[in-house]
Amino acid sequence: MHFERLALIVAAAAVASCSSNPYGPGGGGGGGHSTTISVSNNRFSPTPDTVSAGQVTFSWSNASNGHNVTWDSGPDTQTNTNTVMTGTYSPTLIAGTYHYHCSIHVSLGMSGTIVVQ
Repeated sequence: MHFERLALIVAAAAVASCSSNPYGPGGGGGGGHSTTISVSNNRFSPTPDTVSAGQVTFSWSNASNGHNVTWDSGPDTQTNTNTVMTGTYSPTLIAGTYHYHCSIHVSLGMSGTIVVQ
């Protein structure tokens, strides 16, 4: 009985890890709870992220590779960034779910989700 239950749990975890969601695992819940999102090594971290309404800061820390933030969707319009190698970008977000990506590295899956409560 325990073996069957364990096999079912492992199978469910395997299916969940194979999600085709381009915005990170889960795509809209959980996450890091940080208002600072690191932009480096061809990824945004944390993602997904759940934060309170207000300012969120994207912080570039890898000067050897430029990235940008291109907004795909959200409850209000945000300004896309230019390609940046170092520095920060701090949009103010209202409640809702935002999806974004780096247009330079979209083929590498560099995308993210922020859920604002």
